[in-house]
Amino acid sequence: MIARVLIDGPSELVFDYAIPEGLAVVAGCRVRVPIRQKTTSGTVLSVTPPPEQSEFAMREVKSLIDPEPLITPVLLKTARWIADYYGSSIEGVIRSILPEAVRTEDNSAKTRRIATAVADPDPEAVAKLEKRAAKQHAILTILLHAPERTMAVADLGESTAPSLKSLAEKGFITISTEEVRRDPEADETIVPSGPLALNDQQQEAFEAIKSSLSPTPPIPPSPYLLLGVTGSGKTEVYLQAAQSALDLGKTVLVLVPEIALTPQTVRRFKARFSQLNDQVAVLHSHLSQGERFDEWHRIRKGTARIVIGARSAVFAPLPNLGLIIVDEEHESSYKQESPPRYHARDVAVLRAAFEPCVIVLGSATPSLESWQNCLSGKYHLLRLDKRADAHSMPLVRVIDMRLEKQKQKGQVAILSDRLRTALEQRLAKGEQSILFLNRRGFARSLQCHSCGHACTCPHCAVALTYHRTDERLVCHVCGHQSIVPKKCPECKDPGIALQGYGTQKVEEVLQKVLPEARFARIDADAMRRKNALRDILRKFKSNKIDVLIGTQMIAKGLHFPNVTLVGILNADLGLHVPDFRAGERTFQLITQVAGRAGRGELEGEVIVQTFTPHSPSIQFARKHDFDGYAEQEMEMRRQFRFPPFAHCAVLTARSTHERRAEFTLQTLHLRLKEDLPDGITLGEVLPSPLIRSHDQFRFQITLRSNKARPLTNHVQSVLRRTTLPEDVTVVFDMDAYNFS
Repeated sequence: MIARVLIDGPSELVFDYAIPEGLAVVAGCRVRVPIRQKTTSGTVLSVTPPPEQSEFAMREVKSLIDPEPLITPVLLKTARWIADYYGSSIEGVIRSILPEAVRTEDNSAKTRRIATAVADPDPEAVAKLEKRAAKQHAILTILLHAPERTMAVADLGESTAPSLKSLAEKGFITISTEEVRRDPEADETIVPSGPLALNDQQQEAFEAIKSSLSPTPPIPPSPYLLLGVTGSGKTEVYLQAAQSALDLGKTVLVLVPEIALTPQTVRRFKARFSQLNDQVAVLHSHLSQGERFDEWHRIRKGTARIVIGARSAVFAPLPNLGLIIVDEEHESSYKQESPPRYHARDVAVLRAAFEPCVIVLGSATPSLESWQNCLSGKYHLLRLDKRADAHSMPLVRVIDMRLEKQKQKGQVAILSDRLRTALEQRLAKGEQSILFLNRRGFARSLQCHSCGHACTCPHCAVALTYHRTDERLVCHVCGHQSIVPKKCPECKDPGIALQGYGTQKVEEVLQKVLPEARFARIDADAMRRKNALRDILRKFKSNKIDVLIGTQMIAKGLHFPNVTLVGILNADLGLHVPDFRAGERTFQLITQVAGRAGRGELEGEVIVQTFTPHSPSIQFARKHDFDGYAEQEMEMRRQFRFPPFAHCAVLTARSTHERRAEFTLQTLHLRLKEDLPDGITLGEVLPSPLIRSHDQFRFQITLRSNKARPLTNHVQSVLRRTTLPEDVTVVFDMDAYNFS
């Protein structure tokens, strides 16, 4: 038999090796193989019969690294589907399934040596030991009085090694080795919690999910879309459904958009299942290599029965998977923006069908793709129309900032009169407020009023953002930094001034308007220190902070009963961008942020500041009307043949040479036109909205099709027979979410 092996390392080398007699090699195994004059490790992609004739002698697999395959048959099947659907290499998908911490042999389990005193040692022997070897006797006495007569060798001191060896030889103690878990949440204090009473709608949703759970489901159950308004208790339904799956001996996978954005979801799962003796594992990119190694192997061995993680956790090697939960399923962060460009939500639905197991997609503002699947009968719809505490949804007021600008005599107002008054009232009552602005930094740009010159990034086609805390101009695309000029670099006019505002500017203004209030800011700049987000949220929960200012990091997953006011500053930021999903994202963001208000006994109020108050995204969000927004948005998508009524892909060419990138894509465009399958709409070659990024010029083609596979196959066949210039990179993104 022949093993096709993906060699570990940065390059995607795949070679065939003969399998020697007696070596049980199957797909998914980790093996050692010869390559040139050395031996390296790799992953077996497939095992096939040998060819009938071969001109070359085939080298053999040397040995197995692990006795059992690390990639399950279901995950291998999923990997092949991803490679075929998204036009990715199978090698790239395997690297996503097996993280580097697992593939690299430099990583291993952390161990420690343990000294254990034998039970009831001979008193005469102990007495002789006291006379002849006082140090050994002292160590033995310490061990006999230690809990369970056991201590780590390291805790006894480095100088005790010879004495411990002698004690072991005399039979007084035993020396053993045990694994030490590198726990990413070791310093987290979790208070156990119990299940809460469900209201009628929650109970109905829970019963529907529970009825689909089965020890051995005969057929894959249809996915559930749990549409629940903010504060409706979706997480409690998740928790009780997870408990039902565990009771059946199954395991549970919980996907969240980003671990940093949803700390309370992780904490609630850990609190509810704290009695399971560390059977909850967390997987995300912020783990160290050692922590990821330990968590991954705990999952594979079945030690951890619940996995909570971000996008890549969809590949967690959970045995006997019974339930998958995708929280905030609408979030674009589930889409991978580097190869392989999979969408974790869609892969989770696929994996649920392959396992088979139950999958629940939850959101207050579902993606229109999932909503259309409900309308067409592919998904079951479960609704939670009321908040779990029976309180009303917060009152949303829309402030027309064009009128505020007139009041301020042409100056851009950061806080409207209504919002400033509301903040003062909440502060007087001892209530808390949240201000949301999806732009970090102090000012959007630095521009000269005389000649119009704006300070731009030398590597990207964007203006540099001023950050006052660092006194630097920063590019939010590539990270380039430069000093702040005292005068215009072009005309030397000292009147160069800041334009726009970000979270740092809002914080400064509030300190002047409400000097007695206690503030905290949550954005990527303020959260650089480890655990900074967790510490600020703890202070906010204990009422040590009056006003929380933040970007999208505070838009979801937060439950603070004392928050009665949410202010959304510049709600138009994401509305006027060249993306057909711009309105949908704005509606989702406003609805999610507004849901942070009024989650306790006190009524909530939301103030939305906008220059386009009549936008459907803002008006439907004001009424908490998802159905109304979806109806009018879906009609537009249907007319223009956008998702969910067609698959949309983007083909991008990038290079440091602008003309070469454009010419390459024009050549591909001509070849794509040839034998274009029916049903595929091919767009023209256009500059990307962000024409230059990281010193590379970018051009793109948009393609649409009713069916994904013919589109992917046609593009991949053209790419395979096209020789690209060395300095041009072409990227294909199926079901694209990023058009910039």
